[in-house]
Parts: sequence; structure tokens; C-alpha cells
Amino acid sequence: ALGMTGAVTFVMILATLVTFIVQKTILDPFGIGFMQTITFILIIAALVQMVEIILKKVSPSLYQALGVFLITTNCAVLGVAIMVIQKDFNLLESLVFAASTAIGFGLALTIFAGIREHLELVAIPKGMKGSPIALITAGLLAMAFMGFSGIV
Repeated sequence: ALGMTGAVTFVMILATLVTFIVQKTILDPFGIGFMQTITFILIIAALVQMVEIILKKVSPSLYQALGVFLITTNCAVLGVAIMVIQKDFNLLESLVFAASTAIGFGLALTIFAGIREHLELVAIPKGMKGSPIALITAGLLAMAFMGFSGIV
């Protein structure tokens, strides 16, 4: 979970930086804001591939552990990139927002990993083992994190 958090933080900050610059220097001046989603998807996909290649060279064991899962975080990265533009943040605010979101994502990931490990050690009814208990746990964790939405 910690390695995944590091990778997601790196990708999220880098993607936010690149997409912000592309939005402000290309999409907005040329009036092609309608291309935002597809442009951001292509940028993020390229960045994720770059991170996977770097991970494969630098840390093969971490790549084996995260390779498939790194792709699944694209939606979180895309969400942050789009929200930064919608909220009209400047570059510094955008990078802080991306880093904070990545840390929050890592916190949720770490908590969920701990819960999943704990669930392996407790007696769960046969019909609830595996995916059913994981979905219920994810739902409860999501509701718990919804409580934070009123704090800020």
C-alpha cells in the first residue's frame, strides 16, 4: 500500500502539472476546451506508462506488485486533473490539491489493506468470504470517509 501510494502521488502531481499547463497554454487559448477529457486521458496514460517503465528498471519487485494496479488509478488522477480546472486553481494550488488528494488516497488504501488482512484472520461466514465482504467493507469505509466532507 505504501509503494502504491508513492507511485500514485508521483503520477498525480506530475499529471496535474502537465494537464494544467496543457489546459492553460493550448486548450484555453485555442478555444478547444471540449477536447479536455480525451487530452487528459492521453496525457495520463502516457505518464502512467512512463512510471511503469521506470519502476520496471529501478525496482522490479515493486513493479511486479504494482504493475497492474497502477493502471487502475487513472480514474483518480483524471478526476483530480479535471477538478483542478473546474475549481479554477492556480498552479501552486493545483499541485497542493493533487498532493493532498494522493495522500488521502494512500490513507484510504492503507486502511483498506489493513482491514483486508484482518479479515483473512477472522471467522467469516462462507457466503461472505472474498468479494462480498470486501464490497461491504469498501462501502463502510466510503461512508466513514464521507464524514470528512463536512470538516473542510
